[in-house]
Amino acid sequence: MSAMEGGGGGGGGGTLSEIYHSAKRLLLRTRDELEKLERLEYTAASGMDSPDLSSSIKRDIIQIQSLCVEMDRLWRSVAAKSQRDLWKRKVEQIAEEADSMKQSLDKYFLRNQKRMMEAKERADLVGRANGDSAHILRIFDDEAQAMSSVRNSSRMLEEASATGEAILFKYSEQRDRLKRAQRKALDVLNTVGLSNSVLKLIERRHRVDNWIKYAGMILTIVVVFVFVRWLR
Repeated sequence: MSAMEGGGGGGGGGTLSEIYHSAKRLLLRTRDELEKLERLEYTAASGMDSPDLSSSIKRDIIQIQSLCVEMDRLWRSVAAKSQRDLWKRKVEQIAEEADSMKQSLDKYFLRNQKRMMEAKERADLVGRANGDSAHILRIFDDEAQAMSSVRNSSRMLEEASATGEAILFKYSEQRDRLKRAQRKALDVLNTVGLSNSVLKLIERRHRVDNWIKYAGMILTIVVVFVFVRWLR
């Protein structure tokens, strides 16, 4: 290992071994953070982004890739071919893991973007649904008011019809009473007319009786006078 570290001594930013161990520690930390981010994605109620954690993971991956570039330059300076091949495989392994984590993070960003778009679409749908519901409620209110007006008009017409029928019934009763009164008046008039005729007959009979009485008296006087004269 000392030979490998010495072979990378010209890196300026540390030996190849030091850079490798730094990249390895950063890789392990980034893997743990990525797993934590994915757990949060599927366990959070909203499933939305954790911006601080995802940004930290992105910075760590960029740093690992930068270290891989530095190590790729350093392992080529190793003198021994066997050591050079070993470092090449180690650096490629870290670079592949960094690329894999970058792909996982990119997929996470895509899923999060998709969730955000779906949430926005749902919000738009809910907004439109609320708007449509409000419009439908207004239509129902207008229909209810129209039906109420129709019912009120119908009730007023029924009341007016009932009032008219009551008035006509009263007029009919009054007409019947007037007819009965007219018949009674005619009966009274007829009765009065008959009474007048009877009175006139009685009056004439009374005059005739008086004439008969007076004639009888005169006749009696005449008979008595004649009888007295005859006796003398």
